Amino acid sequence: MTTKIGYARASSEDQDCTIQEDALRAAGCTIVRSEKKSGTTRQGRDQLDTILEFLHEGDTLVVTRIDRLARSVKDLEAIAQVIRDKEAHLQATEQPIDTTTPAGVAFLQMLGVFAQFETALRRERQLEGIAKAKAAGVYKGRKPSVPVEDVRRLKEEGLNPTQISRQLKIGRASVYRALAA
Repeated sequence: MTTKIGYARASSEDQDCTIQEDALRAAGCTIVRSEKKSGTTRQGRDQLDTILEFLHEGDTLVVTRIDRLARSVKDLEAIAQVIRDKEAHLQATEQPIDTTTPAGVAFLQMLGVFAQFETALRRERQLEGIAKAKAAGVYKGRKPSVPVEDVRRLKEEGLNPTQISRQLKIGRASVYRALAA
């Protein structure tokens, strides 16, 4: 017996997967798993890993859009390969993706290229915005996570880097960087 398994993903905690989950159930998915994780990497996407692990021959992984599955061609191809190896299928409810057809496979590959391109453009815009904010004196970067003055004070008191790292509960490498700054 084949199963349709739905996968929904939101990029951040303040986003919601409800619309995706409803669409997946409407598409006939008997199992729907969702998670709130970035799609730029497969790292930490436990629900996706669980689905891929338990896919059986003839099963279908269903997503609403391919960007819910992967944001790079490399990740998309790796996921698609796992699905192929298990002789399962991939479908998208909002895009003509169905890996049981040659046209569906070709469309999947094209969308992967566009998803990667979109991610690169977003990153470029982000870097431009940061550069503009820095030039205007608005962007200061994130707040230091290491108390540099405390590190220096403890060093002057005669503590070694290991003792400093233990006392401040920071990594030894952070102590060395603070002392070098």
